[in-house]
Order: sequence, then structure tokens, then C-alpha cells
Amino acid sequence: MKGKLIIFSAPSGAGKTTIVRHLLNKYPDKIEFSISASTREPRGEEVDGKDYYFISKDEFLHKIAKQEFIEFEEVYSGTFYGTLRSEVERIWEKGKHVIFDIDVVGGLRLRSKFPDQALSIFVQPPSLEVLKDRLRGRGTDSEDKLKERFAKAEHELSFADRFDVILKNYDLDTACAEAEKLLLDFIDKD
Repeated sequence: MKGKLIIFSAPSGAGKTTIVRHLLNKYPDKIEFSISASTREPRGEEVDGKDYYFISKDEFLHKIAKQEFIEFEEVYSGTFYGTLRSEVERIWEKGKHVIFDIDVVGGLRLRSKFPDQALSIFVQPPSLEVLKDRLRGRGTDSEDKLKERFAKAEHELSFADRFDVILKNYDLDTACAEAEKLLLDFIDKD
């Protein structure tokens, strides 16, 4: 039996990573995080093989050619992200369901490839201004990179209605409680 996929997508800064981490801490026996591959450099305390598989652009392109990705995308110019088929299979072999923290386009691609096994959840921030404040507050990006992220976020917000559920993250505790209910209802359903 194949497992299920729980896909959390949102613009950068909407809170999806915090919600996914909450679920992973609460239900480690049921779900496991799908580690994405990326050609970008690690940020802050990120660890290869835990936060991402950090690989070179050449290696990423080689894996594309060998069809090792379930989905991939050039998210920002020259920066690729993708989901390795082997990563999903590794988690399913453990008898767990796969949880994703993934960009909007990648989330929709996963949902389309696994329509009967996936629950796609769009995490909606209170407003674009709150999102911008959160991204600036991280202090990890240059002003040019922030402008690129803001433009991408505005575009991504227009995709919310293509997801199975829109989870409004106006209050983190409420959003986490709603995410727990969504997760449990979905994985317990036949």
C-alpha cells in the first residue's frame, strides 16, 4: 500500500514551515518530512540532508535527465528545487505518510500527479503587508532578493483556490490546530 501525501504550500513567509514543523513534532509516528533537493546555498543553520539536499546545478540537471524527480521547478532564476522520487518512496517504505513544505507550483504539480493520495493545503497569510514584514524580519535576503520574493508572493496568492483547502494563518495556534484536524481526518480516511 502506498502512503498519502500532505502538501503545504504558500508564498514564502506565510507560516507553512512553522505549521509543518508543529505537525512533525506532534505526529512523528504518522508522518515524515519530504526533504527537497535545491541548488541554492544553505541559509543560516540549515543542514544538508535535513533541511534540503543541497546539490550543484549540474547534478540537479543530471537527475532531471534521469527522471529522478517527481516534480521540479526553477523557482528563482538559476535556482532549482525538486522532489526526488526516492525520497517519497523512502518514507512510504517506513509505513508513514509524506508531508511537504513546498512552493505553490510544486504543490499543484504533486497534487496533479497523485490526485487520489494527496491533500493540498494553501497557507494564506493575513495580508501581503504582513508577509512582507515577515520576510524582511528574517534578515536573510538582500533588498533585490526581497523584491523578487514579494513579486512571486503576489503571484502565488492568486493560486489559493486551486488547492483542496485554504488554511488562514491569521493566528498561529489556531492555524496549527486546524492543520492537525485536516491531517488526521485525511490520513484516517480510506
